[in-house]
Amino acid sequence: MSKSFDRYIGIDYSGAKTPTESLKGLRVYLSDGDDSPREEPSPPSPPPHNSRKHWTRKGIAYWLVERLSESVPTLVGIDHAFSFPLCYFREHKLPLDWSSFLDDFQHHWPTDEDKTTIDSIRENLECAKSPRAVKLSWRRWFRLTEERAKRGSSSAKSVFHFDVQGQVAKSTHAGIPWLRFMRQKQIGVHFWPFDGWEIPQGKSAIVEVYPALWSSDFATEGRKPDQHDAYSVAKWLSSADRDGRLAKCLKPNLTALERNMAEVEGWILGVDSENP
Repeated sequence: MSKSFDRYIGIDYSGAKTPTESLKGLRVYLSDGDDSPREEPSPPSPPPHNSRKHWTRKGIAYWLVERLSESVPTLVGIDHAFSFPLCYFREHKLPLDWSSFLDDFQHHWPTDEDKTTIDSIRENLECAKSPRAVKLSWRRWFRLTEERAKRGSSSAKSVFHFDVQGQVAKSTHAGIPWLRFMRQKQIGVHFWPFDGWEIPQGKSAIVEVYPALWSSDFATEGRKPDQHDAYSVAKWLSSADRDGRLAKCLKPNLTALERNMAEVEGWILGVDSENP
């Protein structure tokens, strides 16, 4: 069976600290074709940060722009939400358009600025009593894909549920502005499903993933949890592209109404697919 991509990248994300600080929770694994995924070391840092051992969020974004600018069809899986539930759009009277959402979010949550942390923005918005401050009631807001992302006892958490084990809130609020950054670079990458459910042949793409769907399918072989999550994403994307599972996952079993919702809220690859 022919495959659609020649390179696969799995990224385990982290919303800790600032976008320019080295984080051991940020891991990147890459597979070229049929080879086993290998961990990608962070590029050398300019002075005075030569001692950095791990990736920064800013470093990953710039590295991805370079990789996705190359003429190698590449599929990237990142484990944070790419958008918010429709109730958020209604709450703030936002147009149902992902590009507009990215601009609006970055304006209120500029987490791509060098010295900014998630916690500092949360505190500032709460002190200012801003309508963009995250309310406790929002923890009950879920995207459709999160409501369905279940495997055994594992389930996806709300993008607004901070300060709990396994939270995705911090990484999501930290990562969304970097999606905007990459989109603005106009490198021709396809953001699925916002740019359409069909990824054009020969084009690179970025998809939202949930490593818990796949990580138990692969032996850890001494990898730490963050490493294994990134490895599992790259490994699954590579093998699923070769055996046809990826093509099925790119066409989840949704009604027309659900599909319209997902084109605004985003979708986790592998959820509601017959053979994830």
